[in-house]
Amino acid sequence: MSATTPNSPQLASLPIREDASPTRILQPSGWPMPKGYANGVAAEGRIVVTGGVIGWDAEERLADGFVAQVRQALSNIAAILAEGGARPEHLVRLTWYVVDMDEYLANLKSLGRIYREIFGAHYPAMALVQVVRLVEKAARVEIEATAVIPR
Repeated sequence: MSATTPNSPQLASLPIREDASPTRILQPSGWPMPKGYANGVAAEGRIVVTGGVIGWDAEERLADGFVAQVRQALSNIAAILAEGGARPEHLVRLTWYVVDMDEYLANLKSLGRIYREIFGAHYPAMALVQVVRLVEKAARVEIEATAVIPR
């Protein structure tokens, strides 16, 4: 399926899961396919939104190191989504805040493995922002998530 408006690029609308939802990945015609994220997502349904989630456990103990904090933060997001009745395939957006972009880039393979372990091969629209620091001084990453549960 594609849509065109005057003086704009043709947009391809790719189904994420034809059997489960009307959610669509938005991939403009001629653009390279992104790896590990989507350029855009269109969805209809009930919205589930998290706050900024960091890599600590239920006792507010931060995991040791960047990769371990990412694993815990993503696990925390999965738990919040489940509490709201959402599953990983309902994710439409993740915004990552990291205190060290080089630390993120140096760990891409590990992060990809962890992401797939927790969320599978579903890649929503994502943004990555380097920040000076997070509220918890020892936190290395904070992630916000938005999911849409189909009607």
